[in-house]
Amino acid sequence: MKDKIKIKELVRQYYYERFGNQHFRPGVDWVPVSGKAFGPEELEALVECALDFWLTAGPYAKQFEEKLANILKVPRVCLTNSGSSANLLCISALCSNAMGDKKLKPGDEVITSAVGFPTTLNPILQNGLTAVLVDIELGTYNPRPEAIEEAITEKTRAVILAHTLGNPFDAQAIRALCDKHGLFLIEDACDALGAKFNGRPVGSWGDLASFSFYPAHHITTGEGGAVACSSVQWARIIESLRDWGRHCWCEPGHDNTCGRRYNWKFPGLPEGYDHKYVYSEVGYNLKMTDLQAAIGLVQLERLDSFAAIRQRNFKALHELFSKYEDWFILPCNVKGAEPSWFGYPVTIKPNAPFARIELLKYLEEKRIGTRLIFGGNLTRQPAYQGHPLVRVVGPLTASDIVLNSSFWLGVCQAIDGVKLRYMLESIMDWLEEY
Repeated sequence: MKDKIKIKELVRQYYYERFGNQHFRPGVDWVPVSGKAFGPEELEALVECALDFWLTAGPYAKQFEEKLANILKVPRVCLTNSGSSANLLCISALCSNAMGDKKLKPGDEVITSAVGFPTTLNPILQNGLTAVLVDIELGTYNPRPEAIEEAITEKTRAVILAHTLGNPFDAQAIRALCDKHGLFLIEDACDALGAKFNGRPVGSWGDLASFSFYPAHHITTGEGGAVACSSVQWARIIESLRDWGRHCWCEPGHDNTCGRRYNWKFPGLPEGYDHKYVYSEVGYNLKMTDLQAAIGLVQLERLDSFAAIRQRNFKALHELFSKYEDWFILPCNVKGAEPSWFGYPVTIKPNAPFARIELLKYLEEKRIGTRLIFGGNLTRQPAYQGHPLVRVVGPLTASDIVLNSSFWLGVCQAIDGVKLRYMLESIMDWLEEY
């Protein structure tokens, strides 16, 4: 134990020597569009976990799941190795044999947004389902409930939507719409940890919800993600799909949790076949490690302070761009939405005296990071052009505008006051030229 204490002291000392004296050099160092922020506590937790040499999911992962479930106000959370895997598990769960008569099958339709990150859309196609894409609303960058309802047919079985850039879609209206038509709702909340709708956390409105802890996101475990489950029954399906498809629910390092390890009977298997090797799903191995979870537990403690920095940075950018509303469509949210901003999105209007590429090149020269709104109109991307399982409802007018004229700036916790001032001054210098 004394050795552990000494190691912990040395780790803290190393943190301050390696990471503690970094000074921003304007025009030389990047103002990141996204990025991790951490203190000595994350390194200490990581090293302590490594000293225990528990390399798979273990006690830290269990604590992380319980703590995140409490924050999200859901019955269960299942950790995964990425947010993309979380989306894959959510859609795959709808296709599980455990769903009985409610199981989705090829030919069934799932409605989603035409604008977004591909891994919201991909699991629909990967499971042989038909993706029905609808247009978004400029400013919120989310589909309106009316657009979702117009896309519903007798084949529609589910809706999966992202809270774009941390800006919640109208969760209450879309939840009611799904209930009215008997549809499953999946929230892609990968970019929205900490956001709320009508005071209720995003991730708690859907049957299932995905989260990402990649370094770009609100908290990080390096690689990593989670599925929030609205019931224990959903959690059982997600855990099975995540853990090789096994029917057994023993935690790693434990056996015979059910007390019936050799007393089960499954059609096609010898009676008493070892429950640890019974597979009821066509599953994956998408687990998080305890090393990652140890970092995540500390990061969760920082969530509120990280969100406050993001709000400060968003507000400062909003005040600046509000002076130039003739040239930009500014971000907005629907009534009831409490965003936890992932970035500051803007759309350049046709009458602006400059093109997007000119502004982005200028910001790159100034070492200020920018990003497009992911894939823009995904139907224009090579992977989806002419895809037999993609159907479009209505003109994707706003989605095309996003493709050609939108981008976002960073508001992440890695942007301190010095970086923020440099970013604001650089943007203002450019705009004042016109």
